[in-house]
Amino acid sequence: MELSRRWLALAMAAGLALVASGPSVAAERRHGVSTFGELKYPADFKHFEYVNPDAPKGGKISRIGTAALNTFNSLNPFILRGDPAQGMELTFDTLMARAQDEPDAMYGLVAESVEVADDKMSAVFFLRPEAKFSDGTAITAEDVVFTLETLKTKGSPGYRVQLRDVETASAVDPHTVKFTFKGTNIRDLPLTVAGLPVLSKAYYTAKPFEQTTLDAPLGSGPYKVGAVRQGNYITYERRPDYWGKDLPVNRGRYNFDQVRYEYFRDRTAELEALKAKVYLLREEFTSRDWATQYNISAVKNGQMIKTELPNHEPSGAQGFFLNMRRDKFKDPRVRMALDYAFDFEWMNKNLFYGSYARTNSIFENSPLKASGLPSAEELALLEPLRQDLGAAVFQEPYVSPVSNGSGQDRALLREAARLLDEAGWKNEGGRRVNEKGEALTIEFLMFEPTFERVVSPYVKNLRLLGIEGRMRIVDSAQYQERLKSFDFDVTTTRFVLGMTPGPEMRNFFGSDAAGDNGSNNLSGLKSPAVDALIGTVVDAKSREEMTTAARALDRVLRAEHFWVPQWFSNKHRLAYWDAFGKPETVATYDLGIVDTWWYDPQRANAIGLSE
Repeated sequence: MELSRRWLALAMAAGLALVASGPSVAAERRHGVSTFGELKYPADFKHFEYVNPDAPKGGKISRIGTAALNTFNSLNPFILRGDPAQGMELTFDTLMARAQDEPDAMYGLVAESVEVADDKMSAVFFLRPEAKFSDGTAITAEDVVFTLETLKTKGSPGYRVQLRDVETASAVDPHTVKFTFKGTNIRDLPLTVAGLPVLSKAYYTAKPFEQTTLDAPLGSGPYKVGAVRQGNYITYERRPDYWGKDLPVNRGRYNFDQVRYEYFRDRTAELEALKAKVYLLREEFTSRDWATQYNISAVKNGQMIKTELPNHEPSGAQGFFLNMRRDKFKDPRVRMALDYAFDFEWMNKNLFYGSYARTNSIFENSPLKASGLPSAEELALLEPLRQDLGAAVFQEPYVSPVSNGSGQDRALLREAARLLDEAGWKNEGGRRVNEKGEALTIEFLMFEPTFERVVSPYVKNLRLLGIEGRMRIVDSAQYQERLKSFDFDVTTTRFVLGMTPGPEMRNFFGSDAAGDNGSNNLSGLKSPAVDALIGTVVDAKSREEMTTAARALDRVLRAEHFWVPQWFSNKHRLAYWDAFGKPETVATYDLGIVDTWWYDPQRANAIGLSE
């Protein structure tokens, strides 16, 4: 479930005219593509700067599945049904590969080059004749056309939202494919299609695309699916016959012979398994465990490395998302009251060992976060939307209140009570009821008990306000299904928008996605102003314009109070057994563990490991 961001010579017009239907449009054929045309690496680059081009191949790495999932039941990551295994992207190539030291640049993989029309309404990709699926069959333009048509019509909602303005894909010849776009929000579409996994038309013509399955699909990437035990682990085996292993975008990458993801239903068991070398690397997301559970001899003697690495990526939005499809959450004063009842300062001190800062923005830890009064450029975007906006949008952006750290800040609870009173939820006999006599109750949907320590003190404060809060813990499969159908009051999630947010924002905040089962618009946000500003962000012609539009959007979203923000850290907390080598340079926007580290037999032997 893990998705990324992205993904003018007149002389070239004659060449484009040979492949384009209709009038020719001047374009330049380039080895890469970025939103605003900026490419760090020249056409003859040998490898990315953040890899070791001479990294040895061999060995294995094992790590846990993402913290958001603790099971899987499918190897089909493209559809709504089922919970797909982590790491399936290792088995599929894309037209172009992301450079992790640039905000949004991509360079040739299956496609060796691309021409984007000057009017941005089309893009032509030129495929490498040597590109092949893992069964040895060639990747052709027909496969790329099939991919677009299939993901648009049968893929999960995220694909359908991202691709809605990709009008057509057509095979000009076996190694040339042309995409045409529609509408005005087309800026990111060349990167969007460049980042799509390429599907085999022959394979999915013979097998149903829309079914969950544990059969390994036919891919073209550096790895193939190896041993699998549903819900417990999945293994990926490096392909020695991988067609693209010597390309500049791949040199020094994909060094492990085996990549394995382990799944646990209990975090305590998960951590103990790391200590027992059941798996070798863990990114720690629980501050209590980071502070208290690594005081072991292996860390003290250097066999296990415990380290914090800077996180330059946007930290994104983590919080309690309130399902505004339910009547009790429709009034923004109710939603704001719930924010006032959440005592982050007490939790950070008593539960998190002071590890976190409060999240306030969906663009946290990035230049896109709004601050201060709106600039003149932001006002130029907001003023035409004033009739759909509250006055608060034109002031300093909303920031969650800071408590006195007592756990029951009376001043904040009084303000929360006042907001509830104003919204028509009166306190009668210690219970908040509306004019119909209905009690205000809130159920927190969770899939693991470890989050109880966060929700319990929150529920206690809600009870002081007359709100009955309760926790509902379900298994992971049921949790995923209830999220997909929006069958919850409140749930916790985290998502991250990249340095160049694009059409994917519609899936998180767009009005159309609010009623689309399986979308990421968990709160059911519907706002014409938000829709318009998403369009402005996507349509920006420069990074400066995009930043201005994103800050204006951030102000509007923060004024909607569709969530109770939680916390973030600008560090990666890693614990791993000292069996690996890694490049001297770390990419700005990705740790590159799976694709740039390598297995070091001498280190592994020193700590009692063997291949």
